[in-house]
Amino acid sequence: MNIDLTDTQILTHLQNDGRLSNVELAEKVHLSASPCLRRVKQLESAGVIKGYRASLNRRKVGLSITVFIEVRLNCHTSEATEMFERSVASLPNVISAFLVSGHADYRLEVVSKDLIQYEDILKTIQNLPHVKDIHSNFAIRAIKSDAPLPL
Repeated sequence: MNIDLTDTQILTHLQNDGRLSNVELAEKVHLSASPCLRRVKQLESAGVIKGYRASLNRRKVGLSITVFIEVRLNCHTSEATEMFERSVASLPNVISAFLVSGHADYRLEVVSKDLIQYEDILKTIQNLPHVKDIHSNFAIRAIKSDAPLPL
């Protein structure tokens, strides 16, 4: 799908406020409601817009600890990495996971309510298939998070 300037404007406005009505969005991008809705539906169908959700304040929902965990595997076969990735994907406190280059194989972002819960999460991750070692970095304060993508 070719994304033109109008699509970029639509995406920018929706990233900043996903609750905009179609009429409000159309007004902001200088289209009538019908063509604007058609473009949004095309962006959704093409998978450019993955979905809509509320952005929550972690602390206010009781998840005051954020930890970045670097994981190294002891085996790098396709079967081993697929098994590890499936296991990580099933852990609710792991809110993002990336295959990375460098010293570690994976970088996980984990949230927990306290250190006791984090220790349980850590034990779970340590026992995942093919985990060789783990290195944790605790976030002190978020400087920037949940930022819109630069279009």
